[in-house]
This record gives sequence, structure tokens and C-alpha cells, in this order.
Amino acid sequence: MRTAALTKAILLPAILAPGLALATNGYFSHGFGVKSQGMAGAGIALPQDGLAAAINPAGTAFVGNRVDLGMVLVRPQRSAEISGNLAGMNGDYAGNDTRNFLVPEIGYVEQLSPRLAAGVAVYGNGGLNTDYGNNPFRALGATGAAGVNLEQLFISPSLAWKLADEHAVGLALNIAYQRFEVEGIAPFAAASSSPGNFTNRGVDSALGWGIRLGYTGKLSDDLTLGLTWASKTRSGELDKYKGLFAEHGGFDIPANYGLGLSWAATPALTLVADVKRIEYGDVKALANPIGNLFAGHAFGSANGPGMGWRDITAVKLGIQYRLAEWTLRAGYSHSSQPVPSDQTLLNILTPSVVKDHVSVGATWQSSRSGELSLAYTYALKNTVHGRNSIPGAFGGGEADLTLKGDIIGIAYGWKF
Repeated sequence: MRTAALTKAILLPAILAPGLALATNGYFSHGFGVKSQGMAGAGIALPQDGLAAAINPAGTAFVGNRVDLGMVLVRPQRSAEISGNLAGMNGDYAGNDTRNFLVPEIGYVEQLSPRLAAGVAVYGNGGLNTDYGNNPFRALGATGAAGVNLEQLFISPSLAWKLADEHAVGLALNIAYQRFEVEGIAPFAAASSSPGNFTNRGVDSALGWGIRLGYTGKLSDDLTLGLTWASKTRSGELDKYKGLFAEHGGFDIPANYGLGLSWAATPALTLVADVKRIEYGDVKALANPIGNLFAGHAFGSANGPGMGWRDITAVKLGIQYRLAEWTLRAGYSHSSQPVPSDQTLLNILTPSVVKDHVSVGATWQSSRSGELSLAYTYALKNTVHGRNSIPGAFGGGEADLTLKGDIIGIAYGWKF
């Protein structure tokens, strides 16, 4: 593999320092690679660029020798409304003091032999961000702004082996680097197992690793099947926040898996469909409900409260049409809701409640070896209305969460 190109592929994102915010399949990105994003994230059975390993590493076997560089702008609009609260928290709160987030993505693939391909994908797996200049918890005694920032960068070297001309298996090593910070939630620190490591501790970071496996193969001349599975990514603890996250600062990245189909209806028209499952419910920092606090489990303890998130299933549908040097795309995705209506209080900090996306995209073949791709996604506005969501100890009432957003991606690919 070309060492210089590979080195640049790994180092450049570290220099750019990705910003990620409410990536909208829970906190996972709705799609990896600008071409996939133009079809609402579909592509398990349709590898098209150097980011294939982020979706299904078997796809690395079918994209040829190429380098892809991209940037995605994420612009979420997040808000909360509190009503019926006896502690004085009632009001409308906008968490948009930080508005724009840039997420780099890089893919590199090289065919080592007719059967074997290797590559590396560098991308933002997901993230969370809120920034409330008007702190929703001020009535409880909080000072300053409130909000969180979570960023997850994946570096995924991959290998793919063709079992036959139209069938391949792949393996990617997911090396994860995540950063986290929270501020403005001091009133809850009294319920922590380590109050000094709960809020306003600055940025903490951790490394982790996991694997992703994949298969891609043709069921017929025009129908392709893709399968993918990623293990839970085991992460080091976020020690500065060991009094916040269950298991003393544990924040693993959940396992996920999916199935995709790609149907070449005509030589120009391709239809794709994916189903993806993300196991948020298997990560205690995300899954444990706030009720654990009142069952005697302090924040940060082995079974301390979290965000109460559930596993989600996302269905993604896409269409692609080739027209001379242009390829046009569109897509729609729908996912189940990770945030239950009785868990909205703490999720004021993480209102990842969008369920639906619509996308459009295009690629222009600018030369025999170069192509420019664009994608736009609108995350449709959605509100989760709280129901028994604020415990009486915090004044009762309800917290309603709303999120919508725009996602714009641009990428350039070189074939060699």
C-alpha cells in the first residue's frame, strides 16, 4: 500500500479535529460517505467509495484503487420546553449557541491482488452537542451555560477477500478516539458517587477498539446482498466524568448490525434498501433510566442512571440514476425513537429525537480519474413530549424535546 497516502489519510483528521453534533440515528451518523448520504445513508450492498469499510468492509473489494476526501457540515437546531415544574424551571430553551459542526471523512483503498483489497476509512462515527446559554437548570442552582459535547472519530483499516468474482468478505478494525465535555449541571452532583468528577471538568478523551465484519455478494445478475456487523467498541474510561457515567466513567460505543439489498433495475437505475440495528440499550451510560437514582444507585456507580435510551432500528431507502457524466441520488430513512417519553429530563442535554431524514445527492464525473460528489439531508423536525418525565425530587412537570437539522456533504474522489 502507498505509505505516504495512508499516513496522510490517518493524520489529516486528527489535525482537523472533527466536530459532531446530534448525528440523528441516535448519536450515530445517518450515513458514511457523501454518496451514501445522498441516499439517506443506504449502501450496505452498494459500495461506491473509499468509505465502504465504514458501512460494510466487504465492499472494499469492489471499489477499485481510489482516494476520497470529504467534509460534512452538520447544522442542528435543538430545543427543550419545560412546563408544570414547581422548582421554577418552566420555560423554552434553545441549545444552539454552537451552531455549525464540520466532520471530515477520508477513504483510501488499494487492490493488492485480483482477490485481495486493503484500505482505511477515517470518519466521524457520531456525536452529541448542546449549548444552552440560558441554562435550563438555573432554577435548581446551576450557573453559567449548560451543555455537552461528544465527538467520536473512527480510524478503520480493512481487508476484503473475494471468495468469487461477485462475492467477498471483509474485516475492519475500528480504532475509536472520543472526546467528551459537560458543563452547567452542578445541581445534580450531590447525587453522584464522585461529585468532583461530574461536571465542568473540561475535555476528557479515551481510546477504544472493536471490529466490523461484512459480506457482499450477488444473488442474481441484478440483485446484491450485503450483511454487516460491528462489535461493541470497548473504550477506556472518561475519568474526569467518572462521577457522571455509570460504571465509573464507562462509555463504550454500541454494537450495530445491518442487512442491505441493491437492485440494478436497469443499467442506469439502482434501488437500495438497508435495515440497521443499533444496540444503545447495551451501554449503561446511555441505557440506564433516571429511576435508578431513586433505587439507590448514584450517578457514576456501577448501575448509575443514564439517559434511558433504547435500541433503535433504522430503515433506509435510496435511488440512484446514472445520466452521462452525472449520477443523481435521493433517499429516505426512518428510525425508531431512542428517547422514551419518561426520560426527557436528562436528555435535555442530548435531544437526539429525530426519526426521519430525506436526502438528495449527485456525483459529477469531472475526468476519467476524478469525481465530485454532493449531498444534502434534512433531518425532519420531531418532538418527544415528556410524560412523567421530571421526578418529584426535581419539581415534577414535563420536559419536551425538539430537534431538526441540515446536513451538507461534499467529497472528491480520485481513481488510480
